[in-house]
Amino acid sequence: MTQTLAIDFGTSNTAAAVMRDGVRKLIELEPGQTTFPTAIFLDFATRTTLFGTAAVQALIDGREGRFMRALKSVLGTPLMHEPRQLMNRRMTLIDVIAMILAEVKTRSEAACGCRFDHALSGRPVHFHTKDAARDARALADLTACYLAAGFQSVEFLAEPEAAARAHGDTSGKLGLIVDIGGGTSDFTVFEGTAGRQKVLASYGVRVGGTDFDKTLSLAHVMPLIGKDALLRAEIGPSTHTAPVALFNELASWEKIAFLYTGEARRKVAHMARFAVEKGRFSRLVDVLEMELGHDIAFCVEAGKIGANGAGGGRINLGVIEKGLDSWIAPADLLSDLGHYAAELRTAALETVQRANLSVDDIGTVVFVGGSSLMNVVRQTMAAVFPAADLAYSNAFTAVVDGLAIAAANQSEDR
Repeated sequence: MTQTLAIDFGTSNTAAAVMRDGVRKLIELEPGQTTFPTAIFLDFATRTTLFGTAAVQALIDGREGRFMRALKSVLGTPLMHEPRQLMNRRMTLIDVIAMILAEVKTRSEAACGCRFDHALSGRPVHFHTKDAARDARALADLTACYLAAGFQSVEFLAEPEAAARAHGDTSGKLGLIVDIGGGTSDFTVFEGTAGRQKVLASYGVRVGGTDFDKTLSLAHVMPLIGKDALLRAEIGPSTHTAPVALFNELASWEKIAFLYTGEARRKVAHMARFAVEKGRFSRLVDVLEMELGHDIAFCVEAGKIGANGAGGGRINLGVIEKGLDSWIAPADLLSDLGHYAAELRTAALETVQRANLSVDDIGTVVFVGGSSLMNVVRQTMAAVFPAADLAYSNAFTAVVDGLAIAAANQSEDR
């Protein structure tokens, strides 16, 4: 019997699991940890590749190299197939993601003492909501990544449907999975009884935690380093606002690594020459020169988590300039992310409608994924489904738990 490895390859974090003697076993991908950051660091000095927490620590330590995270968001785009010179190798992002998946495979095999030739992977309901062709390319890209990682085959299960399997019995009530991940938000209406889950409808949108981070960064950090600042015309007295494209990319987890080019640095240096407020643009010059984009993103993420509590969150930007910071009040968080709340509300209602049900039919709302714990998500779903019970159990592992159950069935059939 060939073992199938269940993998929840996420935008922000990755987990793996198997079934042993009828019990789900989460694999320790790092000592004492059953998830690890979906991150990679190519160390230019030692010519080594680091993964997970070690990759993040290398970035924090300021080691020379290339840090990449949130690459799942790039699936289906032309960026996936553009060759790049990395560590004396011509690689595409297919190769880079394959390296991460190969590391998951290697660590899982070492932990379990067996070989995994087959994978059952989670996938969002839609990688790209409004583009069916790009959605199909994203699935083809991820399939290629798994095969390049050394798996002989890979099958996919929608992430909220996997979470429904893990949740199991809803005590005669209809359940709604609300899976808010790093890059996508997915919904599944299901009927759960002992040992059986029936999926009634699934739907998803391309909104996730990294979008929350980007919005907060653009609102609270990027203005401190030049966004919305005025530039003088090269000839004449007129002024214009600094182009916003660079700030959008600097606020996007998946695009930061590709900004550290000579062209980008020259463009920023040129803008700094004509800036009305020199101080803000001098910070931007430093950010690109010292490659601080991901450091900023981690600071924003920490501020977001803090603001999700009762007292607000401070974005500590000391990595740019001593004493520089920005404050996010809980009210700011709800206001800044309000348009996402509306989109999530619409998607949840669409899912219920596809199941030919009404909101009153939903008895349990199950929150899955780290970003589902944001107050803006909880409050939105509570308002949409006021009569439903709210369940938060296993928010970080529900998808991989359900994948392990499904993978065990696959293994028995092989």
